[in-house]
Amino acid sequence: MIRMEKVMKNILLDKRVLVTGACGTVGYELVRQILNPNQIKELIAVDNNESELFFLEQRFQHHKNARFFLADIRDAAKMCRCMRGVDVVFHAAAFKHVILCERSPFEAVQTNILGVQNIISAACENKVGRVIFTSSDKAVNPTSVMGTSKLMGERLFTAANSNRRTRNTIFASTRFGNVLGSRGSVIPIFREQIRNGRTVTITDSRMTRFIMSIKEAVRLVIDSAMLAKGGEVFVTKMPVIRISDLAEVMIDKLSPLFGHNPEEIQIKIIGTKPGEKIYEELMNDEEIRRSVELERYYAVTPAFRSLYCDISYDYPNGISAQVTHAYNSANETPLTKEQLSKFLEENNLLYEDPSISKHPDERYWPDARSAIEGR
Repeated sequence: MIRMEKVMKNILLDKRVLVTGACGTVGYELVRQILNPNQIKELIAVDNNESELFFLEQRFQHHKNARFFLADIRDAAKMCRCMRGVDVVFHAAAFKHVILCERSPFEAVQTNILGVQNIISAACENKVGRVIFTSSDKAVNPTSVMGTSKLMGERLFTAANSNRRTRNTIFASTRFGNVLGSRGSVIPIFREQIRNGRTVTITDSRMTRFIMSIKEAVRLVIDSAMLAKGGEVFVTKMPVIRISDLAEVMIDKLSPLFGHNPEEIQIKIIGTKPGEKIYEELMNDEEIRRSVELERYYAVTPAFRSLYCDISYDYPNGISAQVTHAYNSANETPLTKEQLSKFLEENNLLYEDPSISKHPDERYWPDARSAIEGR
């Protein structure tokens, strides 16, 4: 992987950087990594969560070049003002919870689609150099409102790059899978279930997922800002795990710490959520025909090339100009339990992060509350 110091030197050194959704898991880690090392001219962090933004500013108050603003990406005029003089934008603000977006679909549209267009328009108006959109595995063959809205966000970014008449602004997207330990992820839920001596609930024993730590995810987001030629979707290469293995490893590791016998903690299958996939897709069959393989990524190049600019998708550290198979977790060899345990320990994912609010030890979805009974 390209060293972080080189990325900072080439892309962020002495630049003004804007992060949207700065209070979220990805946004917070972006703020942390951009400010450490502190080589930028100014960081502008925006979010619509008043309380969390206050606490974020307190954590980074010793950085005199960091500015924190209460703002909503639905407000096009405010986004335009926030981007004045900005060189690089990392767009991490989004609605991400599948069930809540399903219940209120137009709220997802307003933030994940119309909000993305506001970011694009503001960046064009202010001639921002590079704009990176953080997408999701759920954008691939989407089965939910949230996934569909994230796919539209990717397409808006690709179209923005295709339609630009000058070379002023480069738009690109990054797509990655589960960030373990993030808000709403399964690790905090499993941890609380084990702490309380309750049954650990998984949806399907066959389920596999791509995984990565938040630190690595954000390093690669920043990395992609340097690699971007314009209009691509960078798909991060990641290890695969079985969710049942994750539950078993966490039970073995954490039960003794919470005063429980691992053999007494049971695992219960509660059935998949509506729209939930057994395996995770990061690149589909159509996309592989226009993808290239890099050291740490696949780069999905645009289906429709730029109307006004001749863009060469020639990357350093390229491995292959052709990709031969769809990138999904069913096609990849999962980590062994030993490898998974090492991954969790090395990335400090087993234990509580004080910056993340305490999770409940239950999970359910509409019409499925009875599934968690009988613990």
